[in-house]
Amino acid sequence: MITLHHLENSRSQRILWLLEELNLAYDIVEYKRDPETSAAPESLKKVHPLGKAPVITDGENTIAESGAIIEYLLDTYDSEQRLRPAQGQALLDYRFWLHFAEGSLMPLLVMKLVMMKVPKSPMPFFIKPIAKALTDKVQQKFILPRLQPQLDFIEVTLGEREWFAGDAMSAADIQMSFPLQASSTRMNLDQYPNIRRFLTAVEKQPSYQQALAKGGSFQTL
Repeated sequence: MITLHHLENSRSQRILWLLEELNLAYDIVEYKRDPETSAAPESLKKVHPLGKAPVITDGENTIAESGAIIEYLLDTYDSEQRLRPAQGQALLDYRFWLHFAEGSLMPLLVMKLVMMKVPKSPMPFFIKPIAKALTDKVQQKFILPRLQPQLDFIEVTLGEREWFAGDAMSAADIQMSFPLQASSTRMNLDQYPNIRRFLTAVEKQPSYQQALAKGGSFQTL
């Protein structure tokens, strides 16, 4: 039996979606974030030494990291290859977006989140203007010049096809859903109609709705 160790408002939401899409039987162990730090609880370290989500256990196997979990579940349970193209350009595109999500897009979004939170953190009042000026400069000079070309590239890609690997939804779309949902909460996506169309399509998927029903409400931090 598969067990998903599910941390609220985290990347584990997309693994929950994948489990539903594959129509697999599984158990959920839920974890709450620290209300002050938003950190995962120490109890997750009993499952995996890094104490981060998502993590699944399946028999004697313990697998962490979203991409590794996706590959494991597809290798083990997607015998009809519904969620991974079999060959050609679609397979190459699938692999690219599966790794792009965490390798390129999420690091910048995490940096942006940190820069947004720093000025709101407790500190002497006379330090706040300095902290805000510094974090704003990091965003304007470093983060946004790297983030916007990535979003532009995604926008063009989704203008050419319905899903990231072509006309059929794949696990690459599940992987890309989280960083794009995070993008929508951290910046204005009005200039990216294709990304917004993709997010709407994601949220309308029956399996996505089933995942929300089982895992609870979800928001990116």
